Amino acid sequence: MAETIHIDIFVVLLLVTASVAITVKWIKLPYSIALVIVGLCIGLFHLLPPVEMTPELILLIFLPSILFEASWNIRLAELQESWKSITILATIGVVINTLLVAYGMHFLANVALGPAFLFGAMIAATDPISVLALFRKLGIDSKLTTILEGESLFNDGTAVVLFKLVLACVISQSQFSIGATTGSFLLVVLGGGATGALIGYGASQITRLFDDHLLEITLTTIVAYGSYLVAEQLHVSAVLSVVTAGIVLGNYGSRTGMSPATRMAVNSFWEYLAFLVNSLIFLLIGLQVKFGLLLKYSVQIGVGVLVVLLARLAVVYGLAPLIGMAENKLPWKWRHLLFWGALRGSVCMALALSLPEAFPYKEMITITTFGVVLFTLLIPGLTIEPLVSLLKMNAKDPKQEQYRTLRAQLITKKRALEFLANQLKTGSISASSHERLHAELNAEKEALTKQINDLQLEDTSIKALEEEELRHRIYVLEKDSLKELVKDGVLTEESLRKVELEARYFPEEES
Repeated sequence: MAETIHIDIFVVLLLVTASVAITVKWIKLPYSIALVIVGLCIGLFHLLPPVEMTPELILLIFLPSILFEASWNIRLAELQESWKSITILATIGVVINTLLVAYGMHFLANVALGPAFLFGAMIAATDPISVLALFRKLGIDSKLTTILEGESLFNDGTAVVLFKLVLACVISQSQFSIGATTGSFLLVVLGGGATGALIGYGASQITRLFDDHLLEITLTTIVAYGSYLVAEQLHVSAVLSVVTAGIVLGNYGSRTGMSPATRMAVNSFWEYLAFLVNSLIFLLIGLQVKFGLLLKYSVQIGVGVLVVLLARLAVVYGLAPLIGMAENKLPWKWRHLLFWGALRGSVCMALALSLPEAFPYKEMITITTFGVVLFTLLIPGLTIEPLVSLLKMNAKDPKQEQYRTLRAQLITKKRALEFLANQLKTGSISASSHERLHAELNAEKEALTKQINDLQLEDTSIKALEEEELRHRIYVLEKDSLKELVKDGVLTEESLRKVELEARYFPEEES
């Protein structure tokens, strides 16, 4: 009989994840994909007792921590720049995906419409963790990374809501009403966002009252799981509640109520927790696969893979003009990566496992979902890097990377000098200690400045990169200033649109 994770098995799983993490340092394989493959091997050769991946384990224990860590770290400024495209993909995209997958399964695999719609809703949730890690490693445009990550965060919420609404209709065998379903969908989605925003804002105010990294780590943990549980009690979207709370606390509370040292401690805690949870999830995905059942439902899995790919194709390329208008442009290379990088993962599997035991199609839907998830992790997951190379989007300039590193080091030295000067001013250190430390830091600062100047003389593209990044910061600053003027009543919304149309800072943004 399958069992949940006991302490001895948990320690063994930790040992496996650590071993895989060490091994992938020497082999060119994404860490998460390597874990799935290792899980498959463990399950195939029965090297461990069967471990059950329950919906409660994923949805109540693992999911809040993953969602909170991702939303805590996502930059609000980048999210605001891409919110239109993310909204389109996470709402219209989810609905289109559900419809196309449902009718594809119905007509091509002879699955009844009710179960087909359930499968379509649950498989709409994307989980591109390994892809995002690769994008960051290769230095892919941060805007594309934000779109893919933002879509994943928010479509988890919309897909879960849609799945629950469809499940209620299927179980009760009630007539499907577009108006009633749309109203319920909006109520649950908006209610989840509002709940998370209130909890995140409240926690942000509490962080102002003390500066203790252990207490503030505890507070963020309460927010992550509390926002999920409160939303569940209110029958609104728990996923969107966690995401919104994480965004508010990460972008507002951590900046206004936490010291830099505390913020670093909280970041380290959530970075480790996300690593641990994601590692266990990918390993468990591999362990869940039952090859006999995969063969039994091979036709449904084959059709499922086909319709999921076709639906994603229709969403990305069909909505591209709409997304392009929202983003001013959407390069073809970006579209290819948005299509191929939409992997499926733990949320899909948790939803499939959460189906009632008495539901006659549960085994078929669960195994088909596992099969599709396994395909997306192993095929697109393993081929996304070659695709990036084929599209010539991974050409990192070593000198530009060197410049960014040197600039970061220079900024830290300047901040250290400012801190040192403040310590002398407040009498915290003696003049002799200040003089000695100041001389050391200043010498390091001058050496870094010289290296940067030499690099700029050696490669003119460094200067161009510096100016381009500065232009972008000025653009964001002025855009935010215009919005503040509208809030203060100095500028009208109509005047704001006119100013935005006239003030173009980047030639490539022109349509």
